[in-house]
Amino acid sequence: MNNNTIKNSENDTEAPNDVASDLNNMDALSQYLKSTAGVREGRAIPPLEKWHPESVADMDLVIKANGEWWHEGGEVTRESLVSLFATILWKEEHNGITEYFLKTPVQKLRIQVEDAPLLIRDVGIVNKVNLSWLEFTTTTGDVIRLDDEHLITLKAYNIENSTPIDNISTINADTRSENNHDVTSESQVRPYMLVRNGLMALINRNTFYHLTEIGELTEQNGETILILQSGGKSYSLSMPVN
Repeated sequence: MNNNTIKNSENDTEAPNDVASDLNNMDALSQYLKSTAGVREGRAIPPLEKWHPESVADMDLVIKANGEWWHEGGEVTRESLVSLFATILWKEEHNGITEYFLKTPVQKLRIQVEDAPLLIRDVGIVNKVNLSWLEFTTTTGDVIRLDDEHLITLKAYNIENSTPIDNISTINADTRSENNHDVTSESQVRPYMLVRNGLMALINRNTFYHLTEIGELTEQNGETILILQSGGKSYSLSMPVN
């Protein structure tokens, strides 16, 4: 799939003078991104950290807990459009409150995210320089490997309130966290992985099942532990009871 990309250079921090700053319409935002896009191979993430727009507006866009994007009550079915918008996803935290935006040089568009803004749909083993890595792919084109900077975390997701409610356990190299948190019947434990710019991705069920087949399941102190090998390191994760 050939997606539009955005040039990744410091010069892109300046917006064209003839582009309106009100981009909370999906078509307007799409046209703006296309007008500032460059043609290159692969998928480029723009330098969002260098953009400091003063204008902030709300956009009727919701990223559902299952990874679907909905705009003004209807699902966005154009994968290329979703992938394009995913390149400008931005996360901010203020006083314990997390907000998500689509960020451009001229405006930040506040959106709603029910769970994680990204979704991992595939995992495979890649070999490079005599090392094997676990490589994950999101539905919107991000590719990340399991390493010390991109760990897997288990969180209890509150189905009724549609929000992650607790940090259960994190995969660490040769270590594992305590797993003594209670999970209510209205919640389920879900696996997440850090991708970029503080953005987390939910690992979908089929991919996580594949992980259990790739890794090694063992019993330690009455807990089931999943051990994964990536980049020459061992990562272990306490599996949820249910």
